[in-house]
Amino acid sequence: MSNPSRRNTLPGADDTLRAVLPNGITLLARANHNSPSVVFHGYLDTGALRDPQEKLGLADFTAAMLTRGTRTRSFHQFFDLLESSGASLGFSGNIHTTGFNGRALTEDLPMLLALLRETCETPTFPVDYVEKMRAQLLTGLALRSQDTSDMASLTFDQLLFREHPYARPEDGYPETVTRISRDDLATYHADHYGPRGMVLVIVGDVEPTRTLDLVVAALGGWQNPHQSLPAALPEFTPPGEESRQHALVEGMVQSDIVMGGSGPTRKSADHLPVSLGNNVLGQFGMYGRIGEVVRERSGLAYYAYTRLNSGVGPGSWEVSAGVNPANVEKTIQLVKQEIAKYLNEPVDTEELSDSQANYIGRLPLALESNSGVASALLSLERYQLGLDYYREYAGLIRAVTPEMILEASRRYLDPQMLAIASAGPAG
Repeated sequence: MSNPSRRNTLPGADDTLRAVLPNGITLLARANHNSPSVVFHGYLDTGALRDPQEKLGLADFTAAMLTRGTRTRSFHQFFDLLESSGASLGFSGNIHTTGFNGRALTEDLPMLLALLRETCETPTFPVDYVEKMRAQLLTGLALRSQDTSDMASLTFDQLLFREHPYARPEDGYPETVTRISRDDLATYHADHYGPRGMVLVIVGDVEPTRTLDLVVAALGGWQNPHQSLPAALPEFTPPGEESRQHALVEGMVQSDIVMGGSGPTRKSADHLPVSLGNNVLGQFGMYGRIGEVVRERSGLAYYAYTRLNSGVGPGSWEVSAGVNPANVEKTIQLVKQEIAKYLNEPVDTEELSDSQANYIGRLPLALESNSGVASALLSLERYQLGLDYYREYAGLIRAVTPEMILEASRRYLDPQMLAIASAGPAG
């Protein structure tokens, strides 16, 4: 399975073990003996997509409570064990999944895997910690309401995705988080947490076959016969006209803008062409063409860049800018002009060549650490890209042409049909 001469190269099918346990857990494991430590990244097949409308934030709240006490360990016992070992274990709620990550010395991997099962299978949701966590979550939501960048992003999602679940914030609203009871958390956990659909990636100073033995010993016996089936993702139709909304945040000296349209799924053939086009439009160098025109040349924005969000469902292609409130309208019009120009003709071959070199060159840097490799392998499994994807990556990037970028980009961006959100003082 492992070839020492290949362990520090890009991961591939020849040095990465992939196994599916009888209870539905998928394991990916790769060895790296450069330091006596291991990391794992993974997810459970449940997330905010399952939240009832009146209790948005339930999946996020549940994930935050997993380490606050189990049937065999109190909150303090749990963290004392991690601290004394120099290890870590944490959870986070997402739209489709509940993510987790951990880190430990190699000798402590069995302990960390035992804690992973314990927190996933037998959390107790102590009432006092439920209320402490609720207070923390409500504080975070209060801070969000006063953050112009967060509010512009929240408003943009509501405009672009409208009735689709992606329009809903994963952390909910104050009124929905307030409604969530301790029984809601326990019921959500009992109904949705289980081994089926769980993915675990382990990278570090342990041979993959040994890793498999440890995972089977720790997690192979976990069962939940009541685990619900994955939530179906509704169809999404991009808006057919321009939409616009301003979120009022009084007392601010800056306004934030998020505007754009839909984007491809991660597995779509359009993803790489659109991603390279996005790099030209608003990422490369000083934030690409958008940064050059809006910030450097016109001086309208404190920052201006583009971002492509791609996942298992419909993505988004966004332009973000922070501006003086007096410059909101000017910035919006200038961005629309630059998008129209971008969609009018293929990108310059030199721009594309620079972006391709940037993509190819930064991949090895992203895979220098165990955590980087674990994160990369998790993405391969999540989006079903294949274990040799990173070995083929340079060729896939070089195969993208200016014409491919233009054709794909026109399927998602239209300067006359953008969702345009802003947040800040009254304009």
